Amino acid sequence: MGSSTEPADLPATDLVAHYADGSLSPVEVLASVRARVEAAEPTLGALWLSYSDTWQEAALASAERWRAGERVGPLDGVPITLKENIATEGVPVPLGCAATELVPAAADAPPAARVREAGTILLGKTTMPDLGMLTSGVSSLHGLTRNPWNPAWNPGGSSSGAAAAAGAGYGPLHLGTDIGGSIRLPASWTGLFGFKPSNGRVPIDPPYHGRAAGPLTRTVADAALLMGVLAQPDWRDYRSLPATSIDFTDLESSVRGLRIGLLHDAGAGLPVHPEVAAAVSAAAGVFESAGAIVEPVEPFFTQEILDDLDLFWRVRGWEQFRSFSHERQNLVLPYIADWCRGGADVPGVVVMRCVNRMLEAAQRTVAGTQDYDFVLSPVSPVPAVPAELPSPTNDVAHALEHIGFTVPYNMSEQPAASINCGATVDGRPIGVQIAGRRFDDPGVLRMARFYEQARPAEAAPDWSRCRGWESQLFSRSES
Repeated sequence: MGSSTEPADLPATDLVAHYADGSLSPVEVLASVRARVEAAEPTLGALWLSYSDTWQEAALASAERWRAGERVGPLDGVPITLKENIATEGVPVPLGCAATELVPAAADAPPAARVREAGTILLGKTTMPDLGMLTSGVSSLHGLTRNPWNPAWNPGGSSSGAAAAAGAGYGPLHLGTDIGGSIRLPASWTGLFGFKPSNGRVPIDPPYHGRAAGPLTRTVADAALLMGVLAQPDWRDYRSLPATSIDFTDLESSVRGLRIGLLHDAGAGLPVHPEVAAAVSAAAGVFESAGAIVEPVEPFFTQEILDDLDLFWRVRGWEQFRSFSHERQNLVLPYIADWCRGGADVPGVVVMRCVNRMLEAAQRTVAGTQDYDFVLSPVSPVPAVPAELPSPTNDVAHALEHIGFTVPYNMSEQPAASINCGATVDGRPIGVQIAGRRFDDPGVLRMARFYEQARPAEAAPDWSRCRGWESQLFSRSES
């Protein structure tokens, strides 16, 4: 894997070690990150809100704490970004949509509170598409967020800004959310490690069926380090899990003898691109060569379930869309406005059928994966599409045809991760999904760490070459 000596590109695990031995200061790191943000942001548009006027003061205070041996938490002085929909006190939560009233949040959401307590330096809030319902960086409020490998490519979404920031090296830690693949899909398209924990492992406010918060990082170890901070109960999430003594940073394991399923066909949505299929098969071969028993998995998801999940979310979107004034409705991204209108006047019995489909999806996913310790699959059936497209199909009637591999694990609440396993001939990153049994978050992290270390060089992202934003400048307002 390519590396860089610039502090902005160092993993959080290295930063903490450097701070401890005095070989690097938070002040030096923030100076490097500032230079990176200033160089890349005109092209990428990853940040909606920057706290750059507070970075220097925060870095100086952290440096003094490290010198005095009085760090406030395990991530003292480590830069982090938060997705725009993770509330921070005093900052509006517009959900990527120009129609949303900009009302300041009353308090930090649980993930924001935890990372502040851990001593991180909050760089800013990252962009997302309208209402979080696009696998893209297209937003009526934020403009267009682009992929750092090549600004002509889509970064995925809805954690689009988090993925762009992580890939470009805006420091090591980035936090996104995921209700159908919104962490894993952008991770796949930008070469990152993205982790959707078991639902409730990372408390979130407001909670919602299938919704989870989790890290996007360049390394598995950094995600594990952040999970140790995030995975603490919070009463505001009524589904948050009890406190545990899990050491997420214990990543050593063997795959010998493990039974691992390989799912090539989601059973719904877009067909898998041949280069994606080949890269995922090669990743499975790495596990098999190390002694795992790899077996094919029959599809457990269906097109009927996917269609009804789409309809359920359209109804949810319509309920929000119809609350806007007529003038504000005109500010919503037209693609999303049309998608929301598809949820108007849906009979209650149909809505109830859609709710039952969510339960059916959970049951099918648990049953379909129960015989395996872990299941491998593509993350996205296709690699990154052009930056301007709001979805891979660019068809509002088939807006969610790309989530067939990811959304089942939101419904079943099982942990799942994306880790880079190759690239297309034109350089677009490809991710393999690793899913585990419910609550086995440490196991998924260990499997990802095994693969990260065992994968061939051509399957690992060369971050020293992820400088697509240097080649030409795009206006973030383009769409």
